[in-house]
Amino acid sequence: MNKQALENTIGRCRERHIIIPTYDQMKHPEKIPERIREKLKGIGLWDLNSLNLFRITWKNDPRTGGFGKVNYLELPSSLTGVKTRIFTLIGKYFPTGAHKVGATFGPLVSRMVRGDFDPTRQKAVWPSTGNYCRGGAFNSYLLGCTPIAILPEQMSKERFAWLHSIGAEVIATPGCESNVKEIYDKCWELHHTRGEEVVILNQFAEFPNPMWHYEVTGAAMEEVLNDELLPGQKFAGVALSTGSAGTIGCGDYLKKKYPTMKVCASEALQCPTLLYNGFGGHRIEGIGDKHVPWVHNIRNTDLVAGIDDEDTIRIIRLFNEPAGMEHLRKVGVPAATVDSLHLMGISGVCNMLTAIKMARYYELSGDHAIFAILTDSMEMYKSRLEELREERGEYTPTQAAIDYDCCLVNQKMDHVLELSYWDRKRVHNLKYFTWIEQQGMAVEELNRQWFDASYWDEKLAAAPALDEEIRAFNLKTGVEKEYL
Repeated sequence: MNKQALENTIGRCRERHIIIPTYDQMKHPEKIPERIREKLKGIGLWDLNSLNLFRITWKNDPRTGGFGKVNYLELPSSLTGVKTRIFTLIGKYFPTGAHKVGATFGPLVSRMVRGDFDPTRQKAVWPSTGNYCRGGAFNSYLLGCTPIAILPEQMSKERFAWLHSIGAEVIATPGCESNVKEIYDKCWELHHTRGEEVVILNQFAEFPNPMWHYEVTGAAMEEVLNDELLPGQKFAGVALSTGSAGTIGCGDYLKKKYPTMKVCASEALQCPTLLYNGFGGHRIEGIGDKHVPWVHNIRNTDLVAGIDDEDTIRIIRLFNEPAGMEHLRKVGVPAATVDSLHLMGISGVCNMLTAIKMARYYELSGDHAIFAILTDSMEMYKSRLEELREERGEYTPTQAAIDYDCCLVNQKMDHVLELSYWDRKRVHNLKYFTWIEQQGMAVEELNRQWFDASYWDEKLAAAPALDEEIRAFNLKTGVEKEYL
């Protein structure tokens, strides 16, 4: 601990009236002080107000500005083509419109409350393929820190425009979604040229990223299942694109509650690293590629699926173009569902297709349920729809019928691999080349990830201890007294 850094951080938070919420409050917003809850009703979801830290939860009520039940959507079989109940958590109702504000909370806050980050003299660097740097920049601003966002130059215009609008320093690296090494290279460059001025918060290696999903996302899914599953119905598993492997941390939590459930990890077929040790570029924005994240517990991953990025691109048109929405209504998809499909961004479509493949692979019935996540919404990708119209022309009823039939309800279970012990170890071993050779991690820790059963509990089930540190920090700033 750097005592001076901690004193500086306490002073910054006191000066700017910043209160840091606990993970327990994110799971149970009713535990937030009543005066804070009342004040939030007059604050916009995206407003740059530090009280919006308390809106890092799956339970925001966008109608009232308060809190309610978990935000989720069930996808009917008329849409998915399978009888299995598919539930999805909705990421749009987080600040910034994506759930990554949760993934970025822990990496920064855990350092701040321990004196490992000094907001008065250091900048928080957020390397990302999309929403992570947006969430990091937002949380940095709210916590009185200066953010640096790093993301590939081919990401959507909306991401860059928003980052510039809040005054973040933005660095665009060469390439597209799968060019993660270029992001890492830029981090090393900043480390060497700016030294202690910058702190790199790498989502692929930061355990507070999956820890948030283990604690908050896993509990949100469990709450929905407790409400929704009927007698005799069974929770079969979660279907999630790997990305930083943060969200997939919820699977570790759920396996403790539902020991027979499965975790299915998906990736773009155009860059099948887990599936075939492959590589390449793709268009599913929001998922990382060509390496295995350090924080991914491969031993808890049961199935890997490759999703064709062409299917995701065609489906976002089906879900958002007038001809596509009309076709969905025509084939019997409920109007309320059609009107809600804008809540599903490109990676959300990928997760939905992963759930469909998983249901087909395991031959699941209507007595089974799968969970997926809509990480963000189409609000993040309006420019992509415009680009597709220019590239492919008007979206017609005929094209809608083709896309519904070929890309959605008849989605095949090809490019799916159920992982044996040695398949898992093969994928785990891929970490060596990125993390040991390139990023300087210790091979002893890599081996511990595989052989030591206690390793993942130590890393992921640490939220209660961090909550105690947060409470102690808030006592030192004294700001919370204003709302008690």
